[in-house]
Amino acid sequence: MNVKMDTSDACDLRFGQVGIACVRVRRPDAAALCDELERRVRSAPQLFSRAAVVLDLSHLLDLPDDGTVDALLEAVRSAGMLPVGLAYGTSETEALAVRMGLPLIAKFRAAYEPEHGAVAPPATAPASPAPVREPVHAPAPAVAAGPGAQYHEGTVRSGQQVYARDRDLIVTGAIANGAEVIADGHIHVYGGLRGRAMAGAQGDETARIYVSDFRAELVAIAGHYRVFEQIPKDLEGQSVQCWLDGEKLMIARL
Repeated sequence: MNVKMDTSDACDLRFGQVGIACVRVRRPDAAALCDELERRVRSAPQLFSRAAVVLDLSHLLDLPDDGTVDALLEAVRSAGMLPVGLAYGTSETEALAVRMGLPLIAKFRAAYEPEHGAVAPPATAPASPAPVREPVHAPAPAVAAGPGAQYHEGTVRSGQQVYARDRDLIVTGAIANGAEVIADGHIHVYGGLRGRAMAGAQGDETARIYVSDFRAELVAIAGHYRVFEQIPKDLEGQSVQCWLDGEKLMIARL
């Protein structure tokens, strides 16, 4: 007897906001790349260990298909990260991606070329950290959330991500370790921040982060970020605001 199987419920396919780090390679030195990424993983294992990353080869001109990229990918794996694709670039990059069975991820190109289009959605780990500095002058007054802000009530649990696209984000609860809140505008957290908060995700350098109880793993504004292995005593558990002064990420008590 022939039985017809209904396979319509075999899976669901959805596209959503996914945090992926982008590793922009500046020179084809696999050993140096592995050393640098291992240092990042050691500094913040919860953030970088087994992080999904895209390899951006746009700074390497006339890259031959001679095994160099294979060595770079192996360096990423050896450091404890997981390469999931190549950033869109030249026809050579496309050919390499096809040979390696990796996808081309076009959205990362705009992250380094804002004059050609919109800045890419946020990655879990931006390219280079900016130092935290105490401001010379008093911080600017708090910015009220704009109209149409996205609200999230209650705790953002570990492993959960909340993203406010094209607007501010207001969280009226705690953000647990391993949780992530992202906004293209400002972020207001009326509770404890123990996870990660990233404002100005589309490149808005005027965005700010406001937190009632500061214990963060990471804060970032427009790609400038700081990972905290230990919160400074004068900031831990305090109400703070974060903003950019040029390319410097500033944090001060409110």
